[in-house]
Amino acid sequence: MSKPEDPPRPHLLYIVWGFPPSRGGGVYRALATANEAVRAGFRVTVLTAEEQVFRRYTGSDEGLLELLDPAVRVRRIPFRWPVREVPVTGDGSFRDTLRRVRRKAIALWGRVPFPETNYGHWRRPLTQAALTIHAEDPVDLVVATANPNVTFAAAHTLAQHAKIPSVLDHRDAWLLDVFSGATVKPSRSREARWERRMVSDATELWFVNEPIRDWHRQRYPQSAPKMHVVPNGWDGEAVGHVTPPRPPDHSPTFGYLGTISAKVPIAQLAQGWELAQRSLPDGSRLVLAGHAGYFSAPDPRVTSALDHAAALGIEIRGPVPKRAVSSFYDEIDILVLALGDGRYVTSGKVYEYIATGRPIVAVFSPTSAATAVLAGYPGAVQSVSTEPDDIADALADAVRAWRDTDATDLAERRLVAHRFRRDQVLAPALRRLRDALPDN
Repeated sequence: MSKPEDPPRPHLLYIVWGFPPSRGGGVYRALATANEAVRAGFRVTVLTAEEQVFRRYTGSDEGLLELLDPAVRVRRIPFRWPVREVPVTGDGSFRDTLRRVRRKAIALWGRVPFPETNYGHWRRPLTQAALTIHAEDPVDLVVATANPNVTFAAAHTLAQHAKIPSVLDHRDAWLLDVFSGATVKPSRSREARWERRMVSDATELWFVNEPIRDWHRQRYPQSAPKMHVVPNGWDGEAVGHVTPPRPPDHSPTFGYLGTISAKVPIAQLAQGWELAQRSLPDGSRLVLAGHAGYFSAPDPRVTSALDHAAALGIEIRGPVPKRAVSSFYDEIDILVLALGDGRYVTSGKVYEYIATGRPIVAVFSPTSAATAVLAGYPGAVQSVSTEPDDIADALADAVRAWRDTDATDLAERRLVAHRFRRDQVLAPALRRLRDALPDN
């Protein structure tokens, strides 16, 4: 008697803009989602932009492509960024003024298909590609990740016209400024009308932390039951092989790793470092590593702050590829998590930091959502504020935490970190979705 064949795996379409080899924000979550969906029993197709888009506009990390599960199929379609193809010099010339006018016109025209600057024009080709994939190989579930939010529009079309269950995965928020807490668009705006429709038709909505979910629950109470927190996490490929902390018999090395945007308080950190020199052990070092801004061209505001930091003796390392992340953490004794302030801000790096087992200096407001991740983590030292004096005090306190670390502390840190390993975070959510599909 022949052995019965296993039922076919359900087909998951994952729509995302920032996918490997992009090095942009959220790419680690995107990569992990595709890989974990395979392990959860799906056949996975990723719909994203062409590789050259990321190499040209955002910068790339080619090693990320090697971490993608071979079972994942990737469909790449063209993406143009017309605004960035019109250079402006800021020299005040008539020609430069015309370029600025042209940029503005391009940006406005691009918002006609979908009200999102720089990405709205992608709605039609993205939606058509999603429908084509469904026609070739029927899709059972669609997951879209934002930002940009135009990916949600394509998932919304499949949900409406093909009755496919859809998940909207919010890494951030569209109508909420996560730094200030302000609502950025009025309820009658095109953005707000689009979001109401997409939220209403979605099967599930994912948010990276409780404050962002609560904000959306208050805004859309009728959809509150289908809103879930699926936090970011850490990847074994990055920190799974980080060595145990070194014994405190040498001068400590402090380190920051992450995208350095204009919101990161680098200037205050540099001043705090300068003030802390009187209380830190001789030979203490601070290393700042990461991209200067979100695009391939460095942000001048960030490079200016980094130049000032370098003048104070702080080492500026630059970007660190994913495969070299664990090596970076190996040389660091105390991690410095500097974030832009905001009640709704978590950051993906906080999860990676706790996985290292190192003491962590939290250089952001205690009201930030990132504080909840550090709760119960022995060795987390919270700066009272982002004022230089408070940062200096926190740096000195972290040295004491580093020196006092014992085996019990390390064991407790491992327990806290385990909760946020990617498979611990994503697997339950994906299994829930798979079990809810027909014939499962």
